[in-house]
This record gives sequence, structure tokens and C-alpha cells, in this order.
Amino acid sequence: MPAWSINRTIRTPLLLLGAGELLVLFSSVYVAAIITCGSVEACEARFGSLAFRAGLFAVVMLVSLVSTGLYQFHQRIYFHEAFVRVLVGFGLGSISLTLVFLIIRSAQLMQYLGAIALLYSLVLILGLRYYFLRHADENIFRHRTIVYGAGSRAAAISELRRKADRRGFKVVATVAAPGDTQVLETSGELMLEDACVEQVSGKLNADEIVIAMDDRRGNLPVGALLKCKLRGVQVIDIIEFLERETGKIRIDLVQPGWLIFSSGFRISPARRLFKRLVDLLVGSVVGLLCLPFMVLIILAIKIEDGIRAPVLYRQIRVGFRGENFSVLKFRSMREDAEADGKAVWAEENDPRITRVGRVLRKLRLDELPQVFNVIRGEMSLVGPRPERPQFVEKLSESIPYYAERHAVLPGVTGWAQIRYPYGSTEHDAAEKLQYDLYYVKNHNVFLDLMIILQTVEVILWGKGSR
Repeated sequence: MPAWSINRTIRTPLLLLGAGELLVLFSSVYVAAIITCGSVEACEARFGSLAFRAGLFAVVMLVSLVSTGLYQFHQRIYFHEAFVRVLVGFGLGSISLTLVFLIIRSAQLMQYLGAIALLYSLVLILGLRYYFLRHADENIFRHRTIVYGAGSRAAAISELRRKADRRGFKVVATVAAPGDTQVLETSGELMLEDACVEQVSGKLNADEIVIAMDDRRGNLPVGALLKCKLRGVQVIDIIEFLERETGKIRIDLVQPGWLIFSSGFRISPARRLFKRLVDLLVGSVVGLLCLPFMVLIILAIKIEDGIRAPVLYRQIRVGFRGENFSVLKFRSMREDAEADGKAVWAEENDPRITRVGRVLRKLRLDELPQVFNVIRGEMSLVGPRPERPQFVEKLSESIPYYAERHAVLPGVTGWAQIRYPYGSTEHDAAEKLQYDLYYVKNHNVFLDLMIILQTVEVILWGKGSR
């Protein structure tokens, strides 16, 4: 059964899990009503209709669970970790509901009614999570995949060794293609040389065929693949396959023609306008809400470094279409951090970081002033993180397609930031570029929303901070 996806970030198991948890959350209000009042009708006679209250309760709680990272398909997570994340999610949800009820008083739940709904849904969701973590890797949720090719390109699939990386597919056969220099280790998977891919796919009931040949010129079995496709078997290029399964674009496998002719990499004026309006609205609201925290941060920096110490740090970064701009941050390093004028990546336990700065970086609060960059139109809420010109110049020379990340506005947070830890090497930059290209190719409102929610997880668990 092929796994369906929305924007390739949500898969069938997570859709089913999310639907189940949404149903639990919605129904928990009605269960609480029966427990407290004896029946739904009696409860509605006392407090009014429950439908809107239940819907609001379910949506707010589900968003809170999403923000703790419980809906990442490729995440390795054990039940005790999921248990903690669910508890944190319910804590955030309870706080959020309190704020929502203060704004929408007509949607308020009686205190004991809300408490029972929370307890009931917590128990059931923990049970669902336990079942999901035990059975999410079952074959019913995975593509039955045939790999056509056994050379160096096909070896990229065998590199996905973690169980979490293979939740979306199961290789049922590898067919060696003509012209391949066989390097693939099949690890027990069926290897067939000189086999007819059409017969193999029918015999093994395959869902898809991944074209991973080293040399397609004159070797691609067009007729057999077309018959497979007409029979309902998906035929997919290895680059698109790896993009779907890993959430990144493998630049070592990409050729310029693929970038030009593949779907995506198109930013319509309507999409750009809508994104700008959202940035203005959300950036303004966030700026107002965070103003008290900014005042406290300013006081903390002044107390540590002196009344005359600068609070903001301005640094030149490369932005949209390669144009430079000054990014704003709360200063987290000593004033003489780069006294020699040379740009240096932050290191683990960097001695240049102040005590206040270490806390700011851990919680990502040093990034708060960037809401003003967003309001000015120099940045977006979501996009590739902007780099310094010195690094961009060096990386553009050594990493192919690096400049393509500047096709969209840089962001306060981004796909690479939630999928890859902080990096300070050229290898790390190349890895993060693959996630940035994925975002440039596929970005839309849904993906932006998922990134924003999952950024909360990064902050809560301190991932990638230095």
C-alpha cells in the first residue's frame, strides 16, 4: 500500500495517527460532559452547545502536540521520549487554551469539565502512541520498492540504514542494469541480474520502481517500464525517491537538466505576495508580544557587560538574490569576538560567548530582533538561514548549486534548521544546502506552517544551538 503524502512531509501513518488523536481530543469533551452531567443533553442545557468548544479544544491541543515534534515521520523516538513530549504538548496546550478562553469567553469550558477532558485524552493518546510506535514500521504502511540499478547511484539507497529512514519503503528486489559497476550490498534483498523488470514487479506485487542506473544511454528498458506504469506501478527517478524519503535533494546526484525540468522551483507572484503579507502580520504580532522579553534581555546584557555595552549585533549577511543586508541579533558574544576582522563559525562551547549569550543561544532568543528584518522585508519567517558573504563566496566555489538557495528570502527559521543540527564545516554547509534546495523547490503555506510548529520543538529541546 503506497504511503500518501502532503508536500512529502506527512505520510499515511501520521495522517491516521493525527486523525485518531484529533478524534480522541474532540470526543473527550463529550465524554467529560457525560461524566459530569450524566448526559450530553444535560450538559448543553447548563452550559450551551459543546461542538464549537470541542472543536477548539481539539485543534489547539493537536497544534501543541505537533509543536513538540510528535509528527516527524523519520524521527527515531522511543516510547519514554514520546511520553515526555506528549506531557509537554499537553502542558503547552493547557496554557494555550487558557489564553484562547480569555479571548473567546463564549468557548470556555468549566474547569472540572476541561480537566476531565485533558485527563481522558492524555490516557488515550498515550495508548495510541504506544501502539503506533510498535506498528508504524509494519509493511502495510510502506511502498514495495524495486531498485533498477546496482551501481554507485543505487548505493545511495543502501546508505539509508536506519529503521526510521526506511519507514516509507521496503526494497523487495534489486535488478542490476546493463552498464552498472555493481557496488551495491543488498543486505539480504533479492538481487536479480539480466531480469525483466516487468516480470519482477508483477511477481513481487511492487508499488514502485526506482530508476537508479549509472548510465541510461541506450540501456533504459522503456517498453517494460511503460507497461509497468500502465499497470499502476509508479516509476520514479532516484533523485525524486530520495527527495521524498529524506526531505532533501542529493546534490551529488543532481544534474542541471533535472533542476530545470523537475516540478517545483517556481515561485509565483501570488505566492510571494501572500508570504509577504503573512510575514508582515505575524512579524508585527510577534514583535509586540515579545517586547517585554526583549526589555528583560536588554537589561540582562547591560547587567553583565555594563551600561555602555552594545545590546544589538549587526552583521552583514547575503539575502534574496545575493543582495547583502544587516541582520539584527541580540549580542551573545564578547565585543572583541572578531577583533581581527575575520569571520569565524561558532564552535562547541565557544569561549567568546557570554553567560547571558549562552542562555540566549540555547533558547534562540538572540534571534528575536530579526522580526524587524522580517517587517522590513529583508527576511521571511521561514526560509534558508542567511550566511555571511565571506562564507558564501567560499562555499559557492566548492559546493555546486549553493547560490540557488538565494532564490527565496532568507528566514528566521528554516527546513534545514529543524532537520539538521548546527554545523560549522563545509561538509555541514553542503548537507544543509540539500535541505534548503528541498525548501526552495517545494515551499508552500503548509510546509511553512509545519516548519514554524517544529521550530518550537527545536527550542524546547535545544537542538542545534551553540
